[in-house]
Amino acid sequence: NSNPTAELTWALILGLARNIKPEIENMSQGYWQTTIGIELKGKILGLIGLGKVGSQVAKIAKAFGMQVIAWSENLDLNKCKELDVLPVSKDDLLKTSDFVSIHVVLDERYRELIELKELDMMKKTAFLINTSRGPIVNENDLIEALKSNQIAGAGIDVYDHEPLPDNHKLRFLPNALLLPHLGY
Repeated sequence: NSNPTAELTWALILGLARNIKPEIENMSQGYWQTTIGIELKGKILGLIGLGKVGSQVAKIAKAFGMQVIAWSENLDLNKCKELDVLPVSKDDLLKTSDFVSIHVVLDERYRELIELKELDMMKKTAFLINTSRGPIVNENDLIEALKSNQIAGAGIDVYDHEPLPDNHKLRFLPNALLLPHLGY
C-alpha cells in the first residue's frame, strides 16, 4: 500500500515548509509564532522516482500549485505527460528544486545516489525528503550538509540502521525533521 508513504511525505514537506518542529518546541517554552515558514505555491518539487508513491506525491503537489519535475533511470515519459510532470536530468532536478523527494526502490543503481556532490548542487534554501530507503542517501554526507546549512533541511523517515541509535548525530540537528519509519 503506497498511500501511507505518500501521505507521510506530505507531512514532512509541510512540516519543513512551516517550521513545525521549532514552532512546537517554541510553543512548549511559551513563545508565540517565531517563524512563518514558506508558501508552497509556485515552488518546485523534484521527484526522484515517479512510480506509485511518486505519482501520488505529484498529484498532491499540483493541488498546492507547485511545479513538479522528475528524474529516474527508468522514468516513464507517458506518466510524466499524464501527470503534467516535467522530465529532467538528475543534475537539473537537484539544482532547481525547492524540495527533493525520493521515491525509488533501493538497489545498486540507487544506493548512495545522494552524496555530498549532489547535496552541494541543491539550493541552500532546498529541503531533502527521504521516505524511500535510508541507504539511498549517504547519511554522513547529509549530516555535514545540514550542519553547514548547505541545504535548508531534511525530512527523514528511513535510515541506514533502524531503529536510529539514541546518540545518532541526525537526532541533534535542528534542521532535521525525523520520524521513526512511519511511512509503510
